[in-house]
Amino acid sequence: MATTNQGKAREIKSYLKDLPIEIHSLQELGQLRPFTETGRTFDANARGKSLFYSKNWEGLTLAEDSGLEIESLEGEPGVLSARYSGERATDQKNNLKVLERMKGVPSEKRSARFVSCMVLSKKGDVIKEIMESVEGIIALEEKGAYGFGYDPLFYYPPLKKTFAELLPEEKNKVSHRGRALKRLKEFLLSYLGSDL
Repeated sequence: MATTNQGKAREIKSYLKDLPIEIHSLQELGQLRPFTETGRTFDANARGKSLFYSKNWEGLTLAEDSGLEIESLEGEPGVLSARYSGERATDQKNNLKVLERMKGVPSEKRSARFVSCMVLSKKGDVIKEIMESVEGIIALEEKGAYGFGYDPLFYYPPLKKTFAELLPEEKNKVSHRGRALKRLKEFLLSYLGSDL
């Protein structure tokens, strides 16, 4: 997994745990030479990371770029989701910045979506690209203790809860990353079956 985000790594490992593969993050492999994200889209960043790290790894390399797009902020934070509040961004600082920017915005104009783009590659060649999203609303305040990132602000109307109020297994069934992982898992089962 081409990520140093431990929350993301946990979700991916948990979802794919019953596949006949070993899953390692960059930190576990000691590959900490960072890839600089310069893409203007989630798929450009995911593709760049996947190809960058796959060139130095024998196995499959999975990269994911994901983030929050808020309609009234013209798609912000977008690809800058992880570093929205600046160089020393934290989840808390990012959430506070979103709440500050959304002050006074009425509920009917608080639409948002989470986007996940996954790219699987091997030795510098892209094998599979997956893009998924989920629609929601930016809450007026943070709620919930689960998840990470913008989960406490992302209200999911069908379940009447923020993503941070959902148990991890509940969130994985409906989230952008959960939807992408479902498709990835189906692909991997077929791919690994032909590769065994």
